[in-house]
Amino acid sequence: MKCFLMILCLMGFCWAQDQSVPVQAPAQNAPASGSSNAGSGNSASVPVDLENTRKAKALLDQAIQALGGQAYLNIHSLQQSGRGYSFHHGNPTSNGVLFWRFFEFPDKERIELTKERDVAEIYNGDKGFEVTFKGPHPMDPKDLADYQRRRKFSLDTMLRVWANDPTVALFYEGNATAAQHPALQVTLINSKDESVTLYFDQDTHLPIKKTFSWRDPVDRQKNLEEEIYDNYRAVQGVMIPYDVARYFNGDMAGQRFLNSVTYNQPLDPAMFDAYSRYNPNKPSGKH
Repeated sequence: MKCFLMILCLMGFCWAQDQSVPVQAPAQNAPASGSSNAGSGNSASVPVDLENTRKAKALLDQAIQALGGQAYLNIHSLQQSGRGYSFHHGNPTSNGVLFWRFFEFPDKERIELTKERDVAEIYNGDKGFEVTFKGPHPMDPKDLADYQRRRKFSLDTMLRVWANDPTVALFYEGNATAAQHPALQVTLINSKDESVTLYFDQDTHLPIKKTFSWRDPVDRQKNLEEEIYDNYRAVQGVMIPYDVARYFNGDMAGQRFLNSVTYNQPLDPAMFDAYSRYNPNKPSGKH
């Protein structure tokens, strides 16, 4: 159960914004050090770089509008339910588990599992807990680090934070193919030289795919994580993918299928407190 619980919550469709990322990157179009001022031809590259950045920003803005524009940007909480599936080396490890997910901007999240909703993971700031019939206990540091990394590089963090950060470099990379669809590609790079590549449908401008890589701090191996977004539906003026698939180093790692979504409804603060004895099966205020 714990293995599936982690795979489910790390599916990646987390729109929590990690605003602790340093934003001290050099200007995107600064000339390379050691370049000459005249006769080098570098001056001609400046407008080209600016045009490329403009195209990248325009495509990101189109994606935000396609997702719902201001309605998308104004999301401060959400509730979801559905079924999730876990995989190991591309092979399914379960027949699927029901889940309920609650998120409150900017960094509170609760995921409940099983029909009885008696197993949960709770994230509040930089802390994480697993709650079972034995009570709450702190999450394994590695599992928590995995969650925080996916939150940091989530699709919504890219569109709501990085896309509007003037110190994040934007690169328009033109036509591509993503999940067997014609797409347009943009890469964002922050001040730590961390990059995320987004693919948008050429016609609808909705996000199709997201990729990023990271190096394991223990074995120093580079890992690639990908997410595929499909089956978009409109909910309260916002387009949301009801099907999300996650891949790890090319292998299927998890799938999630939503059956209900609600935005900006009041959430009980107790649900984000691992020690509150919150019970989702009791009426609000009787925990």
